[in-house]
Amino acid sequence: MSSTEIFSTFTGPISTVAYKLAQQWSREQATPEKSLSVLLNTLSVSFVNFYLECMGFATDLEASDSWSPVQQTLMDVADLSIKNVGKIECRPVLENADFVYIPPEVQSNRIGYVVVQISESFHSAQILGFIKEVSVENLPISSLQPLENLLKYLESIEVKEITSNHHNFVNIKKWFENFYELGWSSIESIVLTQPAWQFRSASDELRNYVERAKLINFGIQQAHDTSVGVIIRVWCNEHNTNENDFDIVVELHPTYGQEYLPPMLHIMILDFEGTALLEAKAKNDNKKIELEFGASMGDTFSIKIALVDISIIENFVV
Repeated sequence: MSSTEIFSTFTGPISTVAYKLAQQWSREQATPEKSLSVLLNTLSVSFVNFYLECMGFATDLEASDSWSPVQQTLMDVADLSIKNVGKIECRPVLENADFVYIPPEVQSNRIGYVVVQISESFHSAQILGFIKEVSVENLPISSLQPLENLLKYLESIEVKEITSNHHNFVNIKKWFENFYELGWSSIESIVLTQPAWQFRSASDELRNYVERAKLINFGIQQAHDTSVGVIIRVWCNEHNTNENDFDIVVELHPTYGQEYLPPMLHIMILDFEGTALLEAKAKNDNKKIELEFGASMGDTFSIKIALVDISIIENFVV
């Protein structure tokens, strides 16, 4: 999360883009009452989305019912989807309101409710606070918890969700704490049989650097060239003031005294959806393949290594 100072409430302008979009969607409604409801809901969701993004949360407007013209018309909805957390309801109120209306259809399937006060001009807003659960339609604003409690609450859910989803993932961040998963060894322990893997320079000994290696065997009953060595090198990004950014290098090396990698060996770096971000194939004379990319804390990626019709995938969380 960001180290930005946290306040009990948050006040700011509503962006011109958000206001124009809210106006557009409100004009498509059948009645003045529904038009105002859609206008306020859209402004509320946009404002909370802006705030949470500033606080370092990954949101997904497109996955929210409030961003669907059909759902807007059918329901009184102001939800915002937060990745690795869930849906939060962003209920709007006008100035000097004592209660906030929570429609029955949104009193479930939410991880919390945020109340947003919209100014009479519709050009500014204030997040008044939040509550985890509701059981009444007219909720007293005085019952809201302060905004800093919301951030702590969302962070706790995010950590639990990431931990639950990534129990089979290699946790690279823990490598910096000297915790390593089975199979990932120091390069020194492997170079006893693979001296050609010894690449370290003096600059690599800095505390913001870690590396691990693993032997990958494809199980093909041929010569020893059906195995490869994987080295992962990770640096804290020295060119970025954010200590949660990392540079990652993935290397493939031949094993068992082989000079070259197996021909047509294929490696891909996949994102969390399985889409290939980087890839490379070995030719007849490749002694090494190297792929480099950046990642931030909480990101996931996979390394897929394929040979003939056999592929092996290693999953990682940063």
